[in-house]
Amino acid sequence: MADDFSSSSHPLLPPTSEDERVSWLRLLRSRRVGIATFYRLLSEYGSAEAALCALPDIAKNAGVEKYRPHAARDALFELKRGKDLGSTLLCRGDKNFPKPLEALDDCPPMLWCKGNLDLLHGTKIALVGARNASSLGTRMARAMSSALGEKGVVVVSGLARGIDAAAHHAALETGTIAILAGGIDIAYPAENAALFTQMETKGVLITEQPITQQPLARHFPARNRLISGISKALVVIEAAGKSGSLITARFALDQGRDVFAVPGHSFDARASGCNSLIRDGAILVRSAEDVLNALGVEQNSDQRDLFMHSEPQKRTLPETAKLHSEILRRLGPSPMSEDQLIRDISGNAAQTSAVVVELELEGKVLRQPGGLLSKTMAS
Repeated sequence: MADDFSSSSHPLLPPTSEDERVSWLRLLRSRRVGIATFYRLLSEYGSAEAALCALPDIAKNAGVEKYRPHAARDALFELKRGKDLGSTLLCRGDKNFPKPLEALDDCPPMLWCKGNLDLLHGTKIALVGARNASSLGTRMARAMSSALGEKGVVVVSGLARGIDAAAHHAALETGTIAILAGGIDIAYPAENAALFTQMETKGVLITEQPITQQPLARHFPARNRLISGISKALVVIEAAGKSGSLITARFALDQGRDVFAVPGHSFDARASGCNSLIRDGAILVRSAEDVLNALGVEQNSDQRDLFMHSEPQKRTLPETAKLHSEILRRLGPSPMSEDQLIRDISGNAAQTSAVVVELELEGKVLRQPGGLLSKTMAS
């Protein structure tokens, strides 16, 4: 049962009963069932319970004898442990499940979360960088994180030492989200245990890993895709030529997110990754204002999502026709992000998004995974 099945038929509705939630958790935690396989089984069998019943035969046909799905008692123990910790298990489709993640092909079916869940609905920008950050790098992370927070932005990072920790600390009072590589009850690294405890009440901790799971090497790239996936944009402050931050940047690009990088001295190995990103097309930034200006965001602490702060205005027919033409002129067969389109035409975000939907319905615009848009051949 490989994990290379198509996940295009994701379930649209979350489980509606406790028994269903247990079945979802059992299926997801079953041996050799990854995210793609989870969605494939749910689509083919109609429910997690039916998929669990079919798993032993599927495994036998694949040459795996005496296969047993994840035990119900183990799933119930995890749910009880999570409740005792004050954590919440969010299923895809739940009202608090982060909407940006639902657009990902490898969207986690379930997430453990702990903290102020209201922060999940705010505008989110990720800040990442080197673990062995320089003094200048940590100062930049603190300054940028604090300034973004003052503008109502929720800062996202990975709770690692260095840049991540500096960004979280500076945004504790305004809103910050940490994506974990281990269980919701595992403070890692140990030196960030106090920050972890503060995040439990002032911020939000999120993980797709089971409770009690110690972080393993393979968990960190998976964690990184969620850091970029949940965010509107990614800012890399310091990164070596081969680093986890550059992995996050690649995920961000694949997901259609904007990537920003802070430049550094060419003699500093911790700047080589950022300088390479800028050379390859990332946006050079020196401050939070540069990030917000590039995104076309003007916010205060009472505002929410980038696309929710203004209502579409009524348009005359000539105005609509002009906007249709402008959007189609900007788009081509190569995908581009909707954010970039809005900036290119200097348009109102809500109004432009509404017109894009109209063009989708007319078959002139194709929406692709990661928030990317392209013009159809017919148009």
